[in-house]
Amino acid sequence: MAREWTDLFIVDGAAPAGAEPQATAAVAEQQRVGRFARLRESLRKTRQALGAELQATLLEELNDETWERLEEALIYADVGARTTAEVVGQLEHEAADGGIVGGEALRERLTELLVEVARTGDDHIDLRHKPTVILMAGVNGTGKTTTTGKLAYHLSKELGHSVVLVAADTFRAAAVEQLGIWAERAGAAFVRGPDRTDPSSVAFEGVKTGIETGADVVIVDTAGRLHTQDDLMGELSKIRRVIGKQLEGAPHETLLTVDSTTGQNGLRQAQLFSQAIDVTGLVLTKLDGTAKGGIALAIAHDLGIPVKLIGIGEKLEDLRPFEASEFARALIS
Repeated sequence: MAREWTDLFIVDGAAPAGAEPQATAAVAEQQRVGRFARLRESLRKTRQALGAELQATLLEELNDETWERLEEALIYADVGARTTAEVVGQLEHEAADGGIVGGEALRERLTELLVEVARTGDDHIDLRHKPTVILMAGVNGTGKTTTTGKLAYHLSKELGHSVVLVAADTFRAAAVEQLGIWAERAGAAFVRGPDRTDPSSVAFEGVKTGIETGADVVIVDTAGRLHTQDDLMGELSKIRRVIGKQLEGAPHETLLTVDSTTGQNGLRQAQLFSQAIDVTGLVLTKLDGTAKGGIALAIAHDLGIPVKLIGIGEKLEDLRPFEASEFARALIS
């Protein structure tokens, strides 16, 4: 079954007041089918990149040419050279031992292996801290602020949690205004500072507000920055240290938004950001506009960072918890 928001988060006790009621089994199943159809459509370009090569294997015997074509297709979809080599090597080994006979069996086993690749680390978000502090980071244009706002909305409306949104992007007025609109929409408290003030001081005040008001979650939105900008990466590390001084153990979750259209560059981004701020999870955005959706598998496999959220469109409901088996099925089926 597709993952619900309540499956993504670890919480204490019963649902808080204000949480939306659970849907009936029939409605929940209808919603699940609809979400899978939406996910499958969003991965259409990536699936097409794989489809021709996979379809050809259904009609032919499995041989060296089959494995070569499959490797090319997976690399083209940005699954990554290392991940591709291991997956295709395993398939070839199992086929040689008689464990895979025919193209349809190959398709099924490929899907299983991609699920295994996608599942890495702890893909939950632990909300048992009071407050739980979530730090959002990413390169400019990845959809970080929009993701922050949507996450706040789901936490507030579906789980009934009180949320503080912190605009630590103090150099881009549009980002502050955008986050303020999301705060109003989500019913969240909003903390901002003067233009061009020190972002770490705004983050410090935001966490302080969360503590003083008894909020459940504080989400700190930081400025977009290139992973190659050492001074800005240092600033991000400072924000993280300052948050920890305000509340021991914080931030409890550090989410990196990665634009899936960037392909293998997204892997490099994740690598450098994780060195600076200890990334605990990924948000993979813009999956609906790329043939490179396999980057989710490359990052999970190469860096061991779990994908926790995916963005498959502009709508509020298009930010979804990541579910490995459904992702693999949507990619291959």
